[in-house]
Amino acid sequence: MTSKLTRRAALFFLAVALAIGVAACGGGGSGGGSGEVAKGEIPAKPEAGVIKMGIEPWIGYGPWYIAEQKGFFKKQGLDVEIVNFSTDADREAAFVGGKTDVTNVPTQTTLLFGQQHVPAKAVLLEDESLEADAVLAKAPVTSVKDLKGQKVAYEEGTTSDILINYALEQNGMSISDVNKVPMAASNAGNAAMAGQVGAAVTYQPYIAAVLDKDPEFKEIYAAKEDPGLISDNLVASNDMIENKPGQVAALVRAWGEAIEFYEGNEEEAQEIITKADGAEPGSLDTSFSGVKLYNLAENKELLPGDFVTKTAVDVSKAANNAGILEEEVDPSSVTESAFVEAAK
Repeated sequence: MTSKLTRRAALFFLAVALAIGVAACGGGGSGGGSGEVAKGEIPAKPEAGVIKMGIEPWIGYGPWYIAEQKGFFKKQGLDVEIVNFSTDADREAAFVGGKTDVTNVPTQTTLLFGQQHVPAKAVLLEDESLEADAVLAKAPVTSVKDLKGQKVAYEEGTTSDILINYALEQNGMSISDVNKVPMAASNAGNAAMAGQVGAAVTYQPYIAAVLDKDPEFKEIYAAKEDPGLISDNLVASNDMIENKPGQVAALVRAWGEAIEFYEGNEEEAQEIITKADGAEPGSLDTSFSGVKLYNLAENKELLPGDFVTKTAVDVSKAANNAGILEEEVDPSSVTESAFVEAAK
């Protein structure tokens, strides 16, 4: 799997890493507390101090590089140190151990934090996959219901696991109705084209590779069926939320400025992100087209609304079905919308 897509790495060892990290630091190095703050308590200016941000190469996190390079952090009075990681487990372990103050994670990881009682909350919605994650198949498999009894290749513990479990559940089925074939997402499409499996669950750029090589393959289900099902959040420690709310608010505003720049200067913005992710120029075009970045107006509507009442509920259920979560998690317990609601 290419480095530019590592945010989709498997989560099997993440729960173990989190459990060890939480135990080692007596309930989470990121600090305790409720992680609640009232809009009237958010300072207009950020508190002093460096913010360490955990990140991985993924285009949904790319606006932070725009904020860094275009001076939006500085404009907001922030001193942000972006700390790069190559695996989910390392990034999350660093956050749980208090080595980073905020981190960028998929929604299922935010929920996993809640299950593991990590004192932290999502304060910003960053992106959602629309066409960047999909189930691929060709005739006679033309629908999710046709997957019954078929061999389905996908990478367990990943966003692909979330997608296939949700797709099956929406069609009155479960993972027990298919013959799952655990396989890296980079290989799943090739297995389907070789006739080794009846369908493959994968993501860009592997989707484009399959469709280009064999036009008979179609997307029979994509993440856009439930916008936000495959998505990412900025998570802050409860300690930071309670003791440095001005910093969190300034980060949210910096994200807003970065998205505005992206929307008005798409080519330059994508060049910044592509370079920061260590990818070749133009190689992420299909990935960009399959991902939506959330602006602040959308955050104000979604984070206290549909994200908590539907999207994250769906993710929690799918993650539970996939065995990523031991139980369903209440999304309201792992979100704090005051910062996006207060942003101007």
